[in-house]
Amino acid sequence: MRYIVIGAGAVGGTIGARLFQGGHEVLLIARGAHYEALKSGGLRLFTPGSAETLTIPATDAPVPPRDGDVLILATKSQDTIAALDPWPRHLPVVCAQNGVENERAVLRRFERVYGMCVWLPALHVEPGTVAAHGHPHSGMLHVGRYPQGVDELSQQLAADLAKSGFVALATPDVMRWKYGKLLGNLANAVEALCGQATGVDSLYERVRAEGAAVLEEAGIPYSTTSEEREFRGRQVDVLPIEGIERGGSSSWQSLARSSGSIEADYLNGEIVLLGREYGIATPVNEVLQAEANRFAREQAPPGSMPLDQLVALIDERSRHTTPS
Repeated sequence: MRYIVIGAGAVGGTIGARLFQGGHEVLLIARGAHYEALKSGGLRLFTPGSAETLTIPATDAPVPPRDGDVLILATKSQDTIAALDPWPRHLPVVCAQNGVENERAVLRRFERVYGMCVWLPALHVEPGTVAAHGHPHSGMLHVGRYPQGVDELSQQLAADLAKSGFVALATPDVMRWKYGKLLGNLANAVEALCGQATGVDSLYERVRAEGAAVLEEAGIPYSTTSEEREFRGRQVDVLPIEGIERGGSSSWQSLARSSGSIEADYLNGEIVLLGREYGIATPVNEVLQAEANRFAREQAPPGSMPLDQLVALIDERSRHTTPS
């Protein structure tokens, strides 16, 4: 089995590096300066207490497929279709991504699709470099067939990941875990916009509560934070790495890299979409979606919006919003 990791950033780079260290054949797919750095100097993987340069094969273009190839898609959701377009549609695809829309979009094009719920505290800002802060395991990964079920491939993938430094489990209800992760990811936009400003926790609670209310109304099951904490335990603690300042979420990193795009349409935007379908007002997520996209377009630095300004926008939107 060859694992082809499309999007070798924080998540994809860590998964690819750990599988490579575990003795598996891995090919990293990257773009631009990151690809050039991987090609010329390998992947520099930093973890708590270690630093290693791994000469993992890398390319910036599709390669001829082989029997046993598995695509692990770790791009941002807005890049999903473009990233998969060049690849043969008989290959299995594992969506190691935030949000819940990717699997459905991929299933239109590929027959075998797998969801992966990713809890993986990692950072990718500099080309050729990934910092994985999780210890003693790099992350916790649930994987299963989409829309539900467990088959031989999902079991093999979970086993390979578990032997390569992850807490990994093949689970038939992987999307329930991904919806639970979605609720946590709704706060990514808050952090990206305002950083760790004093008082930000109350806004985290507000955006999550709005999202949970929408999922409840839609009848969509989701894992709870207590369930996730109990399963994870102390298996993926976030520890510092000497010489590397830990940044924020994937959305924060998108702004830090001035990438010009952000994943808010598939995080906060998922709740906005469901709210419109079920006639539920979602002013908090609407404002966060709009402002995160504005920051990305304008390439504004992460954490540069005053919290009181963001709260005022949300309050104003709340006063003028009624259910559809």
